Amino acid sequence: MAEPGPRNLITDVPGLLVGQAQDEAGCTGTTVVLCEAPAVAAVDVRGGAPGSRETELLDPAVLIRRVDAIVLSGGSAFGLDAAGGVMEGLAAMGRGFAVRDVLVPIVPAAILFDLAFAGRRRWSGEPPYRRLGREALAAAGQDFRLGNAGAGLGAKAGRLKGGIGSASLRLGDQAIVGALVAVNSWGSTVRPDCGRLWAAEQALAGEIEPQPGLPAGPLDPEDFSACAASAAAANIGANTTIAVVATNAPLDKSGCRRLAIMAQDGLAQAIRPAHTPFDGDTVFALATGENGEVDPATLARLGSAAASCLARAIMRAVMEAAPLGGLASWRQLWASG
Repeated sequence: MAEPGPRNLITDVPGLLVGQAQDEAGCTGTTVVLCEAPAVAAVDVRGGAPGSRETELLDPAVLIRRVDAIVLSGGSAFGLDAAGGVMEGLAAMGRGFAVRDVLVPIVPAAILFDLAFAGRRRWSGEPPYRRLGREALAAAGQDFRLGNAGAGLGAKAGRLKGGIGSASLRLGDQAIVGALVAVNSWGSTVRPDCGRLWAAEQALAGEIEPQPGLPAGPLDPEDFSACAASAAAANIGANTTIAVVATNAPLDKSGCRRLAIMAQDGLAQAIRPAHTPFDGDTVFALATGENGEVDPATLARLGSAAASCLARAIMRAVMEAAPLGGLASWRQLWASG
């Protein structure tokens, strides 16, 4: 039987820590995945309105092979400054890519739009994201909050409150796969007729509580209008789902790229519709393993596990989110208890 790691978090993958920081009044925040040692990385972008930093470095043809951290942040393009704060903290630790006698931390980032979140207080002067990046790095550890935290504080999932989610999965050969996601999707994470999470079929034992009174028949997967009816208003660039998947397997950059590509299937399983013109859906992949090679069949199995983990992480983000800014939470509307 498939089982999660001990925390059911991306930090079950050895060598990874996660830190988060929020601006509560501004309904925004930052989440950092810290690699305890530089890790191989790649990225796959599917949304029509992405916002990112240093993603070109992750192309397999580019010199840089490993990264020090990955940042997910609210704040739209302002939030990209969070990576600068993380770089400052890493440089103070003596971390970074060596260029002669200078160390330059490598910190790719992706952002979501939360600047129109209801009830947020606009900042005056310097935006808070550089500070939030430093604070999130300083808070990095193995345990972290889901739901209304970090980059997920001001996130929406269609017409529900979104947030931060994470999940992991143990494979039979000592391999572990994990996912971390900030869900701010235009599409819906639930069936519009009953609130059943699209990713419920991916749930492991104990991850989701029973929902009585579900309709007997399936919803037509081609019925876009039913999904769109429970999605958010169409504002280009105002939504996105940004994520990191990771494994302790020894992947190269091409392998990490395939892991990120396959993980996007999990995003599409948990959100309908996904990869729209209004979203900036972006998935980073990390590999912390040092020795050995992975054959194509093993890579396919890792990619399948990454898709499952990302779908479950999206589900957990919505389940753990609390009402905020006039947005109802999934638990408030549909949880059995």
